[in-house]
Amino acid sequence: MELRYLTAFVAVAEELHFGRAAKRLQMAQPPLSQQIRQLEKELGVRLFERNTRSVRLTNAGESFLEPARTVLDDVDIAVGAARAAGRGERGRVTVGFAGASSHEALPVLTRAVRAAHPGLELVMRGQTYADVALAKVADGTLDLGFVRMPVNQPGVNTRVIEVEELICALPTDHRLAELDRVPIAELADEPFVSFPSNAGSTLRDALVKACVAGGFTPRVVQEAPDSYTILALVAAGVGVTLTLTSCQHIQQTGLVYRELAGQPTRLRAALAWREDNTNAALHTVLDIAETALPTPD
Repeated sequence: MELRYLTAFVAVAEELHFGRAAKRLQMAQPPLSQQIRQLEKELGVRLFERNTRSVRLTNAGESFLEPARTVLDDVDIAVGAARAAGRGERGRVTVGFAGASSHEALPVLTRAVRAAHPGLELVMRGQTYADVALAKVADGTLDLGFVRMPVNQPGVNTRVIEVEELICALPTDHRLAELDRVPIAELADEPFVSFPSNAGSTLRDALVKACVAGGFTPRVVQEAPDSYTILALVAAGVGVTLTLTSCQHIQQTGLVYRELAGQPTRLRAALAWREDNTNAALHTVLDIAETALPTPD
């Protein structure tokens, strides 16, 4: 059954006049009459009683009218949804991020997307460390990833959204907690708590590099999958760690943050996406992120 037959039927049923219905549909009357006859033939029932002076619905026609309207309304909704998706106003975008370091940026982005286009769905993939997020963006598993620079992955575009600084987290009763700035060499004999070495965490890599630059290899006695757990272990006195300024929102009894002495180590957080990703919703999210998460000066 063709949709044009339903459109013709509804027009005639509402106008109860073939001439007015044809004018409404911007077509000649003979083809309209032919479409109604074809529809009645397919259904095996008469939909209209008509003569030279009047047109009225049969019982079958009255029963058929509301379902026909519903079908046409559903088609309009489907067409609208498809067109909105084509414009990037509807659809799904998968986003990879890793816990605490996305604490500020992620809610800002999600609120901005929801306010601009409620039909867009952000599907969150937590515990996706920067290196893993980059790999998943590159292979198409993720549309968008929170990563850290530098990124040298062919075919992947990035935009910096935040510049963070490496800082020290200590138990409040630690001997170095009284200092405003901690020389990293003073941590040489300390036990460390950090991310797993095989998790793809750029923060773990930055911790090791900073310690090596300070003249020692860190002794990691405990590993944990996220910054919340790592900092809880520091507060419990298990060890010390190097974390980022973006994690200072985590406030726990027994935990203090201190800057590192000397030249600060800065890490740039960025959004990453495949250059050839054709998901229109992704590009809408990227446009929104330009305003919601601007690149710092």
